[in-house]
Amino acid sequence: MATVNESCFYPSSFVLLGIPGLEYLHVWISVPVFSMFLFAIVGNYVVLLIIFLDVSLHQPMYIYFTILAFVDIILANSTVPKLLCIFWFNQIEIDYHMCFLQMFFLHSFSTIESGIFVAMAYDRYVAICNPLRYSVTVTPSVIIISGVLAVLRGVVYILPLPLLAQRLHLYTSNVIFHSYCEHMAGVVRLACGDVSFNNHLGMVIGFLVLGMDSVFIAFSYVMILRALLKLSVKARLKSFGTCTSHVCAILAFFTPILCSSLVHRFGKNVPHHTHILLANSYLIIPPVLNPLVYGVRTRQIRERVVKCFLKQSPDFF
Repeated sequence: MATVNESCFYPSSFVLLGIPGLEYLHVWISVPVFSMFLFAIVGNYVVLLIIFLDVSLHQPMYIYFTILAFVDIILANSTVPKLLCIFWFNQIEIDYHMCFLQMFFLHSFSTIESGIFVAMAYDRYVAICNPLRYSVTVTPSVIIISGVLAVLRGVVYILPLPLLAQRLHLYTSNVIFHSYCEHMAGVVRLACGDVSFNNHLGMVIGFLVLGMDSVFIAFSYVMILRALLKLSVKARLKSFGTCTSHVCAILAFFTPILCSSLVHRFGKNVPHHTHILLANSYLIIPPVLNPLVYGVRTRQIRERVVKCFLKQSPDFF
């Protein structure tokens, strides 16, 4: 491992400190982190398995669920295993190139997940505002195209971040006061020289992803609410019931990101470990809550989970 000093140097690895200021609690923090990680992996695999094996669930909304579950599995695996190694085995060192690979995966798949939520918002908009044309508008080809576009956007938007950060080469330190290789708050701030372009690029990409996606989702639900107001109370509740899972998943995804961003920008007196905890929350909370939300709020998935685990029907699947 390269020696940390005040001069600029080329590190062969970086050091992740986990949650600085709470090192004495690392073992205890690892308990809920591991529990949530285990639940996220098992829960999302269960959703994938049920939808894959049950032909009746091969519909647009459930296909989006499978894409979301797959993204959540990768997103959870991009940071939590290394975090647990820090907590349990004090393996704080991460290879130089692996650090940038982790940066790419965690940011790109967060961007992909946001894009999937946009596609799902459009799906709900068509289903409620134009139900007669739903089957010809939201076709398998449209779902495939929207999924591919979400992946391409995640790669195109995020790939420049680690590539440009890696070209900085020289750093004042290799100690990252974070639990993972975050772009600005973790790696780039350690680099020698002017990093203003990296900073501005990160802000622009953040606006394009979170800002534009939030506007599109909000617009979709404004149109949905307008359509619902024209229905009877019973029809209104029934129609909006199909959106509740999506709304809960959106809140689970965007709320931790919004809180983390606000605290990072304006919470100058907030302890550093609070920033780290919030930064970790938006990477682990959505993968945990999404299978729970869809499993509880979606009747078809809930019934099949109950049948599977309670073995009430031998003909299941």
